[in-house]
Amino acid sequence: MRIPRQAARVAVLDPAGSVFMFRYDNEEVGVHWAMPGGGLDPGETPLEGAGRELREETGWTDIEPDGTVLCLWEHDFTRAGIPVRQHEHVFLAYGPRRDPVGDLSAAHAEDRILRWRWWSPQELSGGTEPLWPPQLPELLAGVRRNGPPGTPFDLRTAVSPLV
Repeated sequence: MRIPRQAARVAVLDPAGSVFMFRYDNEEVGVHWAMPGGGLDPGETPLEGAGRELREETGWTDIEPDGTVLCLWEHDFTRAGIPVRQHEHVFLAYGPRRDPVGDLSAAHAEDRILRWRWWSPQELSGGTEPLWPPQLPELLAGVRRNGPPGTPFDLRTAVSPLV
């Protein structure tokens, strides 16, 4: 039986359409790239959690998710030895291309974040390492072509390819 977990992430896009991502590597999930985000605190809305996680993981206090939900994603994995089914809201935000700021080493060590980088649309669609969610290149290509979605894309039936 999997424990339900609520989470939120933020797709931060720079003016050229590149997206900011972290590289994770741990024994339970494996190597993958994901956007800033994580589990919601009790009583926190997905939008509040997305903003908090973005600040905690990047040190950026001037970028906030704009409330637009790119997608809803539900996936299974193991976290701290416990099988979970994580339901994520992935929000959009826009900002300048830059590195995280401040001393984030403790937060990154706790989350097993090894490094970060900005992925251009071409790099994202041609990459070989696993992405969370795996459909991210197509989702962001749609945003570049058509603007933010009026209705979030629903990826809630996906099972992580890393399980």
